[in-house]
Amino acid sequence: MAHALRLARRGLGNVWPNPAVGCVLVGDGRVVGRGWTQPGGRPHAEPVALAQAGDAARGATAYVTLEPCAHHGRTPPCAEALVRAGVARVVTALTDPDPRVAGRGHAILRAGGIEVTEGVLEPEARALQAGFLSRVTRGRPFLTLKLATSFDGRIAMASGESRWITGPAARAHVHALRLGHDAVMVGGGTARADRPALNVRGFGPVRQPVRVVVSAQELPDLPPEDAAHGPLWQVSGDAADVMAELGGRGLTRVFCEGGGELAAGLLAAGLVDQLVGYTAGLVLGGDGRAAVAPMDLPLLADAPRFDLVETRPIGPDLFHRWLAR
Repeated sequence: MAHALRLARRGLGNVWPNPAVGCVLVGDGRVVGRGWTQPGGRPHAEPVALAQAGDAARGATAYVTLEPCAHHGRTPPCAEALVRAGVARVVTALTDPDPRVAGRGHAILRAGGIEVTEGVLEPEARALQAGFLSRVTRGRPFLTLKLATSFDGRIAMASGESRWITGPAARAHVHALRLGHDAVMVGGGTARADRPALNVRGFGPVRQPVRVVVSAQELPDLPPEDAAHGPLWQVSGDAADVMAELGGRGLTRVFCEGGGELAAGLLAAGLVDQLVGYTAGLVLGGDGRAAVAPMDLPLLADAPRFDLVETRPIGPDLFHRWLAR
């Protein structure tokens, strides 16, 4: 299952609105097939692994990070494919909360004479599937807010100069994180002031994330929609409406890179699931631009709290990641 989870991770940012699933087939003590959800969401992990295994799938055990699907779409249900292949046992990490599945996949397997074991490495799978689970159960994507700041929490000089607060290693790491999200989001002020590309660079040809700009005003010219720059969506409304719209359009994981007003609105609305920070060893002072705009919090107890889950140096800067409580 740990191997299947590593395979599933390859699909993050590539497969929305589908979940990123991994599947490993083991027969006679060896791996006979491996698969993960392919770009665009099809084919699913299970048929990829079954095709690789061929006849060796008969009598094998399938380790799948999410309950096999039970509904007919552009392809037949994966649960039925496992039955037809003669798999003897299926081990899953999570039950799929999608109402079209929600236990039906496991039921199809059991009705087909397959032994089913559920809940193996469930916490790890739940963390991996946080985006898909959020879209299905909360109607919105999992939201990561990135802040690259000076030691005193500033993102620019008073003049607006900001290139570069963090070093090249940190900036390359940001592109790696973009690659694992469905969309990169900024506010209209950031789009007008910086005209950011919002794409993934340094990883060769990849499926580019959707570029989301939150603004009700006309935008400046940004790079066109092409192989090097993902689709460009302009959305508007309050923070909750924006996130609901993005969820309705199929996004599961959104990477927000500012600016301060957008960050404040998302934080105040309790919509930030994960904070990632890059802190540089320089001090800009109180006249520098704050990373987050005023939030009008009356009490310290009202401030959104996050738990530290990871911290490490990246080049001369410090990377830290926090999850919402």
